[in-house]
Amino acid sequence: MRKKRFGGFKSLLAITLIAGLVVGCSNNNGDSGTKPSEKAADNSSAATSPNGNALEQVTVKILHNWNGSAGAATDMTPIGEVIKEKTGITVKWDYTVGSEVEKVNSIFATQDLPDIYTGPAWGGELDGIIKAAKEGQLVDLTDKLDKYPNLSKALAKENVPPALYEKAFGGIDGKKYLMYQNQPAKPEDATDWLYGFYVRKDIATKIGVDPQSVITKSDLYNFLKKIKDADLKENGMSVLPLGGFSNGWAVGIGNTMFYGSDYIDKGDGTIEHVFFNKAYEDYTLYYHKLLSEGLLDPETFTQTDPLAKEKITQGRIAVLAAHYPAILDASKEYVQAHPGSDYVPLGPLERAGAEANRPADLGIQGNNVTVITKKAKNVDAALRLLDYLASDEGALLVRYGIEGTHWEKVDGKPVAKKEWFDKFTADPSGKLRKNEGITIGFESISGQERSTSVGGGDIWADQARVANMDKARKILRPNGISVISAYNAGDVMTKSPQWETLKPSMDQIGDVWKTAIFAKSDTAALKVIADLREQMNKTGYPEAIKYTNENLKGKEVVKLQMPN
Repeated sequence: MRKKRFGGFKSLLAITLIAGLVVGCSNNNGDSGTKPSEKAADNSSAATSPNGNALEQVTVKILHNWNGSAGAATDMTPIGEVIKEKTGITVKWDYTVGSEVEKVNSIFATQDLPDIYTGPAWGGELDGIIKAAKEGQLVDLTDKLDKYPNLSKALAKENVPPALYEKAFGGIDGKKYLMYQNQPAKPEDATDWLYGFYVRKDIATKIGVDPQSVITKSDLYNFLKKIKDADLKENGMSVLPLGGFSNGWAVGIGNTMFYGSDYIDKGDGTIEHVFFNKAYEDYTLYYHKLLSEGLLDPETFTQTDPLAKEKITQGRIAVLAAHYPAILDASKEYVQAHPGSDYVPLGPLERAGAEANRPADLGIQGNNVTVITKKAKNVDAALRLLDYLASDEGALLVRYGIEGTHWEKVDGKPVAKKEWFDKFTADPSGKLRKNEGITIGFESISGQERSTSVGGGDIWADQARVANMDKARKILRPNGISVISAYNAGDVMTKSPQWETLKPSMDQIGDVWKTAIFAKSDTAALKVIADLREQMNKTGYPEAIKYTNENLKGKEVVKLQMPN
């Protein structure tokens, strides 16, 4: 589950996410009313190179293609001033509203190009970037990266997931165009968003069930049924047993109780997409049952985030499925008004095919692919900027702020200055931090993620939030985590000759699942799945999966993966 949440959910990114917007190079991105710090480093002298020569002053335009992200209220933040001093470069940001896939496709179709593009390193967004590379719309970096050691390190084969390296980052038609951002440098730098099912503690107490006793599929069903049978009310409105956020995010994460990953072992040494396996049918019928018996909020699949948050604020959702930061943010107002109603994790739930003592397998990947477009007038300046941001100094600057102003080193690690910690804590909107230049787009292009191994973790995190995350982590990750390094079969399949004709059918899987769980009967639900299977077979699935199996021979393949 690679969805990166922004807005109110972005407090850990992490962020996203990735991270986690206005088209056109607007200088005002909607955050106003806060004056940036006047304590930025002295900029009076021109930036100089290591040999003492003055650096050319350049303005670079960057598109940050993450729906929901936003920048500072002013053209230049204190951190932006430091970056200009160090590199000679002034950055103008453009942020995206709407579909990232549509945005990446439109900029190359219309030639409304930034100098630097950065956006999601997977799915349709990455496919759009690969297409642009093949069309000659990106700068070939093959003979340039050696001059920029920090970028080269982030792009080294051992620092990129193998299938992604083969698909794109290791080269396209023999040339390197893409740079990889935010991949954890060390295991301790991996961000675990703690996806799971969380129940309001007061409701679990009312119905007399220990949340940690809910382990199996049957346990979860019986738990939700007991909540419904209790006929709980909030301000005269019924409490819904299970819900999520907008457009069904992320109620479907119960799939891990049925299968380990999207591609599963057939038992003969080959894999198939789980959509063709009985485990997918069982998963679909389980959710069909939840819906038909009123255990799952049917509006979850069509509601907006504001509506979802309104239900949570009203106390109307007993169990939420999502990652924990999103739940903590959305429930904060209700919990403050109703002490003891905070959400706590269920389980941990069983995992299909996993031993009970197995660490949680997380497919943690870098958030961003970054490229320089053909529009860039000064490629060396763009690379100089990116290489500085990918240095330890640059990474700490964009995550923590200015040393001596926002933070200082204590025992060799960054520690927030109380003055700024208190200011940021008192500003739940996050505008003040953005206007200082912290955790805006620069973070997404700062090379490897190393906030823990080099930095001091999230020095700006609310301590009550940290405590809640730690409690949930002890419950959901009793055996720790394992960052997946094996090949993702889906990345390999996208290189098959049939992919172009098969992809439209594959893209329908999510919508077909929703149609199936709303079907009038189990038979009707299975018919919906069977129809898409037939369509996929006609559009090249048999040949594509054969290609995938042939190209994965002798390689370790992802067969167990938790949402992250």
